Amino acid sequence: MLNDSVAVITGATRGIGFATAKLFLENNAKVVIFGSREESVTKALDKLSEYKDNVLGMYPNLNNENEVANAFKKVVDKFGKIDILINNAGISSSTPLDNYTYEEFSKIMDLNVNAMFLCTKLVVPYMKENGGVILNTSSMVSIYGQSAGVGYPTSKFAVNGMTKSLARELGKYKIRVNAVAPGVINTDMVSSLPKEVIAPIIAGIPLGRIGEPEDIANAFLYLASPMASFVTGEILSVDGAGRA
Repeated sequence: MLNDSVAVITGATRGIGFATAKLFLENNAKVVIFGSREESVTKALDKLSEYKDNVLGMYPNLNNENEVANAFKKVVDKFGKIDILINNAGISSSTPLDNYTYEEFSKIMDLNVNAMFLCTKLVVPYMKENGGVILNTSSMVSIYGQSAGVGYPTSKFAVNGMTKSLARELGKYKIRVNAVAPGVINTDMVSSLPKEVIAPIIAGIPLGRIGEPEDIANAFLYLASPMASFVTGEILSVDGAGRA
């Protein structure tokens, strides 16, 4: 479905990012995975060894302009272009406001919002001539909020605002910008929860299950593909109607 497109995916060493990288490779894309540490990138590349000619791994600091710019240049030097950027890297929080520190709030905003802005700003020049796709990972809490950890939903509301605004600004360059808002997904954090915690969560989802990383990867594949050529500025909820 991706016809030799070149995709850069941040936060791609596990969970949703890794599932998306694998699915994109299966659909004939060349994929560059960004991770936070050399060892996690190496481990992810080992799992993708069957695609070794079409996958590359890097670990730039996503809040460092020079490191991100150099990483994008290396991508273009190897693959010739960048067609797709998925801003997936992020961290969550459930700290109550009474215990929330400014440092914790700032850390969440730095990765979830500021890094997304920086990566987007630096990739756009590579897309202006021939168009491109920018996809962002939002969350169901960007719509409904959450009962503690205000920094996380705040950051995801910002993701939605940036997505919708840049869709309008970059449309003239044939650059589409969309986001996927996952619900409860079976990532490492969720799978480690005890059954008594998971059971009521599942009970609140009409489809009767939590989501899998592949469910989100499928949404990203659709939005990145020509099938979504007239879709931009959208926040696609993939949550099984589990409205928390």
